[in-house]
Amino acid sequence: MRQGVLTNTRVRLLCKKGHKCYRQRRTGERKRKSVRGCIVGQDIAVLNLVVTKIGDNTVPGLTDDSIPRRLGPKRANNIRKLFNLTKDDDVRQYVIVREFTNKKGVSVRKAPKIQRLVTPLTLQRKRARKAAKMNSVLRNKEEAAAYKKVVAQRLAEQKEARRSLISKRRSTRKSQKLAAASS
Repeated sequence: MRQGVLTNTRVRLLCKKGHKCYRQRRTGERKRKSVRGCIVGQDIAVLNLVVTKIGDNTVPGLTDDSIPRRLGPKRANNIRKLFNLTKDDDVRQYVIVREFTNKKGVSVRKAPKIQRLVTPLTLQRKRARKAAKMNSVLRNKEEAAAYKKVVAQRLAEQKEARRSLISKRRSTRKSQKLAAASS
């Protein structure tokens, strides 16, 4: 049922981007879709409704009694919000627990596993992660410095080898010139 279509039958509307009941597959695409009007007719079998506001008179079986929520909150911060707890309070003491007897006749307590609960173990793991990251950064720096040192040493060795080669060439040329001049 599409709001704004004032009829109790189906109509075919040309829908574009932003319209309800339609998602465009290409930019600028429009498509004719079949939508039902918002007026309730004889052919409607079931209507799903939500009570937004309770009036003066109660509707029997609907607004005359309140059904409590079956389950309590699971997330640590939501439990804190429900019971107005501070960060120092222990959330595990305030979990909503369901007690029942099972098929064997034994009394059983069921409670949700609290999510996002900060425990000493989680803090320890966080510290370990941070320490591992810092160690990795320091190790990378040390390895980079060692690598730079080796590269510089090899460059110096290459320069020295080249110098000695050039000096050898010069000395041989000098001796050849002297030999040519003397003969």
